[in-house]
Amino acid sequence: MSENAKWYVVHTYSGHENKVKANLEKIVENRGMQEVILDIAVPTEDRIEVKNGQKKIKTRKMFPGYVVVKMHMNDESWYVIRNTQGVTGFVGPGSKPIPLTDDEVRKMGIEKISYELDVVPGDNVKVISGPFESFMGTIEEVNPEKQTLKVLISMFGRETPVELEFNQIDKL
Repeated sequence: MSENAKWYVVHTYSGHENKVKANLEKIVENRGMQEVILDIAVPTEDRIEVKNGQKKIKTRKMFPGYVVVKMHMNDESWYVIRNTQGVTGFVGPGSKPIPLTDDEVRKMGIEKISYELDVVPGDNVKVISGPFESFMGTIEEVNPEKQTLKVLISMFGRETPVELEFNQIDKL
């Protein structure tokens, strides 16, 4: 059931992101909508700030004024979110919310999307994104847990090892 649920971006009043998240979680629980609205997140990142020689870890919102919601879009879920206190609307043209792509979800760090890749050391691959795009290389090692590979790419006349993510290559 959760396979066809998508992540949507909800616009909120700035500073109300956590209140909106709490309100939505309460509504989902009260109405028994756990099967429709699966997850609600306020993407944050930890930053190290140095103040008076002291290192402090500060958590800050990556996208102030936005909350992301994983849900099955239907009239009821749209209505519930749209009418939650602090929500100004969905991100998308008019009243039509646009779901995030898997790539956007991965880049935002909301959800780890794992890729199945049928490659072994020695396979030839083409880099399809990133700074080494369109380079050809040979896989040296595969790390399925981290979803990365070490690829030997020929540049400046010599083999150079680079670490790439699974989604950055195509098998030849």
